[in-house]
Amino acid sequence: MNVITARTDKDILKCWPVLKLLRPHLVEAGFVQQIGEMQSEGYELAFIEADGIAASAIGFRYIRKLYDGKQIYVDDLSTLEAHRGQGYAGILLEHVFALAKERGYDCVTLDSGIHRNDAHRLYLNKGFRISSLHFHRQ
Repeated sequence: MNVITARTDKDILKCWPVLKLLRPHLVEAGFVQQIGEMQSEGYELAFIEADGIAASAIGFRYIRKLYDGKQIYVDDLSTLEAHRGQGYAGILLEHVFALAKERGYDCVTLDSGIHRNDAHRLYLNKGFRISSLHFHRQ
């Protein structure tokens, strides 16, 4: 199973349905442009294709923090409902772990909504630990 890096508008658009599940506030009309702008700031988007569609996708970036050093931060990870339970999200996480190791990064981090229990199970099974709470203010 190949992990494909979305570099073209076509590949980015292919990820729209799977990322829309995770980010329902997004509008398709500006999606490709928004991802392109984010890519110019270091965001990377990768996906696994099944049956000609993006069945699962992961978006991440390289950052550095005083707290835990050089890291890959996972912004987005989602799998289409019909393709869940096939290990795609785990494969995408392993892909990111390999990139972190290859590039000499200290860790991989992410935030997850408190209601996403299935995702939390995956993260804990992949060796993540709950290390903090995330606070947000508009």
